[in-house]
Amino acid sequence: MVRDDDRWWIGVNASLDHDPRVVAAAISSLPGIGPHRLRLLINQLGALDAWRAVRGEVSAPGHVAAVLRENDLHRVLRRNATVQLLDRVAEALHAGNIRVLFGDDAQYPASMRGDFAAPAVLFAIGDLAAFEQRRVGVIGTRAASASGRHFARRLGRELAVNGVAVVSGLARGIDAAVHRGVLDAFSDEPQARRPPAAAAPARPIAVVASGLDVVYPREHASLWKHVAERGVIVSESPPGCAPDAFRFPLRNRMLAMASELLVVVESRATGGSMITVDEAAKRGITVMAVPGSPHSDTSAGTNLLISQGAASVCDVVDVLVALGLDHRRVSASSDARPRLSREDRVVLDSLARRPMTFEQLVADVDMPLADVAMRLGRLEAQGWVVLNAGWWEALLPRELPFGR
Repeated sequence: MVRDDDRWWIGVNASLDHDPRVVAAAISSLPGIGPHRLRLLINQLGALDAWRAVRGEVSAPGHVAAVLRENDLHRVLRRNATVQLLDRVAEALHAGNIRVLFGDDAQYPASMRGDFAAPAVLFAIGDLAAFEQRRVGVIGTRAASASGRHFARRLGRELAVNGVAVVSGLARGIDAAVHRGVLDAFSDEPQARRPPAAAAPARPIAVVASGLDVVYPREHASLWKHVAERGVIVSESPPGCAPDAFRFPLRNRMLAMASELLVVVESRATGGSMITVDEAAKRGITVMAVPGSPHSDTSAGTNLLISQGAASVCDVVDVLVALGLDHRRVSASSDARPRLSREDRVVLDSLARRPMTFEQLVADVDMPLADVAMRLGRLEAQGWVVLNAGWWEALLPRELPFGR
């Protein structure tokens, strides 16, 4: 017959037999253990001693003990912190090929590690090296318009082609559309059409609210699979965890901390996207927004952000410029302005030496006045010259391209 005291020792020995990562995952699955309490337990005690503390097998430091006693939490934890729980968690991690990371692990995403609300335990499937790329969060409403989904998909594809990883939540609407765009880049973008900085599309990053073995929404099972194969999916929720409503605001803070820059494609004036915007603001992360019709509810939030000073996004170039990655400027030959005819080049060459008044320029190029005026007008319209206080100046790239 096994006495109660014997069960106590069996529990201690069983916890020691498990990897600390399994133990940490089990602690995170206990009722009443949210991100703050988990961070306190893991950071103060480490996974194994934290497990012993929640089981009442060792004394916890004063602050930790006070947290565990709050609202009789320690009684709930002792009932649930069982050997069977450890076994179930270990099996789920193995079956789902789910990795468990602590904050001091080398592969724990650097942008999250230093955050004031970083998850103490992070779950991942896929390649965590995806976080080493440039990263832009793209978010929006689940009830997205057709035009919003189309824009998000195109933006996701073009960001990936330009070597920028898209961070999103795999939710319905904008999130799913932008990640489908990233996957488009893997299937239909020939090598020759990619900019020099991106030999292959950037890998997608998804941050979800549920456990990584609980696909939500269910119709996104294929999307989850492809994102995990080509990039990475992360969560702070342990295996088997349902997509409870309270987990989504927590997920939104992780979306913010994983991003260098945040783009809101469509959003109502309140909702999950605006929570993510607030989390980005706490971290000094730049927020950009796609303008929309003032008559559309799904553009109320983005238009509000723009009115409050957020930069607008009309195409991928706006985002690349904000990141300092405008690939149109990689070389002089990629200058977006129209190429010069030889005749216009004569006028621009003259101004390249020094700014001149109109009269000085006419004398310098030895052309009829009307021809100089016509060429100046064309060069100004094309962005090659500018008039400042009566003086014409050239706006020059490193090398001036000739026309055909």
